[in-house]
Amino acid sequence: MIKNIMIVGVGGQGSLLASKILGKAAMDAGYDVKVSEVHGMSQRGGSVVTYVRYGDAVYSPVITKGQADVILSFELLEAARWLPNLKPGGTIVTSTQQINPMPVVTGAMEYPSELVEDMRVLGVDLRAFDAPELARRAGSERASNVALIGLAADVLGFDHEILRNAVASCVPAKALEVNMRAYDMAVEESRK
Repeated sequence: MIKNIMIVGVGGQGSLLASKILGKAAMDAGYDVKVSEVHGMSQRGGSVVTYVRYGDAVYSPVITKGQADVILSFELLEAARWLPNLKPGGTIVTSTQQINPMPVVTGAMEYPSELVEDMRVLGVDLRAFDAPELARRAGSERASNVALIGLAADVLGFDHEILRNAVASCVPAKALEVNMRAYDMAVEESRK
């Protein structure tokens, strides 16, 4: 059986580090792993998506519509944008952070106001949290990506020690303490 995780967000939010952490956790858990490259305008604040696939034998890193077991979303509109890729019975764990796309910045459109409720009405297993605020409480908003992994930890299917060790091996030493604190606080928050 193959597990498919999509990581979606906006350039600069740390999705590449998140995919490295999840890929490392899957390898440490003994799975065959494929991690895609970052797709999108990662340097310009545009939509970014990466895929992490793991299982006994994985031949392609690509996740198509209706295949994602988990969508890990760094930004609320990105969760809605990639919703068609979620498989029936899948889970979206999203930050409630809102980053205005260019049509909103220019005034051509408004940011949708009821995204969480709209997705829940569709019957989606949606877990929404303020990851940047949680990371700030841990010591740095830059740890939002690791906080989001902690918020999703129980649905990702890895042992917590494997995830913690993956964070420890992927995060720079100078930022490790705050990231570990963000991960642990997020796991606790997700269980409330």
